Amino acid sequence: MADQEHAQPTQPDPVDEPTQPDPADEPTQPDPADEPSPSSPSAQPDTFPRQWARTQRLTLGEPRTVTVGADGSRVVFLRSRGGHDPVTCLWVLDVATGQTRLVADPVALLSAADEDGAEVALPPEERARRERAREQAGGITAYATDPLARVVAFALGGRLFVGGLLSGAARELAVEGPVFDPRPDPTCRRVAYVRGRTLRIGELDGTSRQLAGEEDPDVSWGSAEFVAAEEMGRSRGYWWAPDGERLAVARVDNGPVATWHVADPAQPWQAPSTLRYPAAGTANADVSLHVIALDGTRTALDWDRDALPYLVDARWDDAGPLLVTVQSRDQRRVVVLEADPDTGATSVVDEQTDPVWVEIVPGVPARLGDGRLVTTRDDAEADRRVLVVGGTPVTSEPWHVRAVASVGADRVVLTASDPDEPTEVHVLTWSETDGLARLTHGPGVHGATAGGDVVVVRSTSMEVDGAVTKVLRGTTAPVEVAELASLAETPLVQPSVTFLKAGARRLATAVLLPGGREPDRPLPVLLDPYGGPHAQRVLRARASFFASQWLADQGFVVVVADGRGTPGRGPAWERAVHRDLATAVLDDQIEALHAVARERGYLDLERVGIRGWSFGGYLAALAVLRRPDVFAAAVAGAPVTEWRWYDTHYTERYLGNPNDDAAPYDATSLLPDAPKLTRPLLLIHGLADDNVVAAHTLQLSSALLAAGRDHQVLPLSGVTHMTPQEVVAENLLHLQLLFLRAALDTNASSSLRS
Repeated sequence: MADQEHAQPTQPDPVDEPTQPDPADEPTQPDPADEPSPSSPSAQPDTFPRQWARTQRLTLGEPRTVTVGADGSRVVFLRSRGGHDPVTCLWVLDVATGQTRLVADPVALLSAADEDGAEVALPPEERARRERAREQAGGITAYATDPLARVVAFALGGRLFVGGLLSGAARELAVEGPVFDPRPDPTCRRVAYVRGRTLRIGELDGTSRQLAGEEDPDVSWGSAEFVAAEEMGRSRGYWWAPDGERLAVARVDNGPVATWHVADPAQPWQAPSTLRYPAAGTANADVSLHVIALDGTRTALDWDRDALPYLVDARWDDAGPLLVTVQSRDQRRVVVLEADPDTGATSVVDEQTDPVWVEIVPGVPARLGDGRLVTTRDDAEADRRVLVVGGTPVTSEPWHVRAVASVGADRVVLTASDPDEPTEVHVLTWSETDGLARLTHGPGVHGATAGGDVVVVRSTSMEVDGAVTKVLRGTTAPVEVAELASLAETPLVQPSVTFLKAGARRLATAVLLPGGREPDRPLPVLLDPYGGPHAQRVLRARASFFASQWLADQGFVVVVADGRGTPGRGPAWERAVHRDLATAVLDDQIEALHAVARERGYLDLERVGIRGWSFGGYLAALAVLRRPDVFAAAVAGAPVTEWRWYDTHYTERYLGNPNDDAAPYDATSLLPDAPKLTRPLLLIHGLADDNVVAAHTLQLSSALLAAGRDHQVLPLSGVTHMTPQEVVAENLLHLQLLFLRAALDTNASSSLRS
């Protein structure tokens, strides 16, 4: 679950300035194998909502999805040719020379591959991956390399392409498809890929063969199940052995999982799409892991899958045996196993338990070159998440670990925050010789990826519109090799943000004013939160506030607050929402609002609106239903209205299993609150949403109608949990503004289309 309206790529990655004439100046066309793309800038005057939609929230043209070769010699990345171009190309940077080369242009590759000009639809597995990853761009949106980044593999329109990252050339391998999730083996001799429910091996001469598959339509090999991709951060289902002779492959049996149907009422002639959706309290997929040799010999890995049913991740490298991370259904226990690929036997090398839940931290477990295990652990006494190497904690106050970006032969690169300043995220490194060192210092949100002695750092701040990305080389005192360019457009709004620590809980809060100037009269207030686990809105990065500033410029004081349950302030803060996703979350929004009002005299507390998407949509609807004394209107986009209808892994972490205790579900459901509605409420939902299905909004609307409560519903035909369609994304901002103005009776004089 994520805040799609404000979402930015979590790890947009670096490219260097091209050494040839900048391809961003060349004309481009949409990828014919992808869904229709947003239009180029037109001759009509641009507005921020149009730009916001056209540029996919100002992310087009940004470098992203970086890979650094294990020896630090090459940086591979994706980037489109400009801020309005949705077709993503693949590039490689030679770190020694600073030269950047275009390896794969989707338009050119597909033109060469399709002599008859036929268009190829995306495989359903790829569409599902993009939805789980909230991927909106076209062209090359995912790729995989060998560890040294010599060879790359990717799919376009269900076709397999490979590229030489030394030669800078790509070509198609005409294997049996459609192709999904291709990955070269570590020795660069062949490529594995998923075709439907099967795993196949493709040879470099274009031949292919099935390695694993079954006739049972409920069983797939080599793909991630729904909750792994949506909630665990695992989008893959197979892993090559270091010698390229075997693979660890997930077998997923969706037979136990309930079948749901998602229909498009606007196209009744089309059959509904079906999905296996594991709602809270219902059966999950049965997931097992097998080691399969290239000759088809198969060994099942043995662990107590009844007690530890979730396959969190696997890792197979030269530093030691195959690592497998598994988790109990109640998420209070996470176990790291070493597996013998010959016998299938496993042994425990690390185990963590927690009376509430054990957090899955990106990037761990992993191993240093000497085989020591790198992981994280929550220190309850210090209320910090610490980095642990070989069983010994190596980070200390004030740092709270957010993720591990890279584990090399003798160095770990990680991101962390000071819980007293959760609006900032910094990059740190640790090694045995140098200890813990801070790599970033300026206020902002910094991320990294690394390989060898190279670290690529992407920094966003309140000083620049987009990202500043640098390639650093060296271990003890890294030296900047290059500052890498972004081709993203300059936003048509300039956020002016005041950061506060509001109320007794010192809630991270941002305040935005029309034009950035203090008003001479009280103004209506708009709260613009996400408010839930695993996401922050209040960050020292301009990109977090573009849409909020545009709304402020229409005549509102916009207040954005991160309350209990949001990341960055330590485990206790995150766990404060356990068994109750409503009370603390809503109380903290009200506390932040009133704290700002006490400090600033220009908030009209009689005219307070709130808007949000996904968890933020739940929070917005919750606000007007339960606290109409505070909130005068709400816009709830894709809200969860009944937590029994959301997925197992997310919901049971916070509310437990409803079969064991239904009380937390009863207390947080919005449906019983329908008769309480006395304020204007606009519900917005994509009818094709397979994450928070449209039934959430439709059932709440039905309950409101049964109670005789006036409300509005905006159904979005063909729209999923994302809103990538340009017209939809642009006009959603306008329609929310119209609703809020009418509901709050702002009588604002500024133009709606500004």
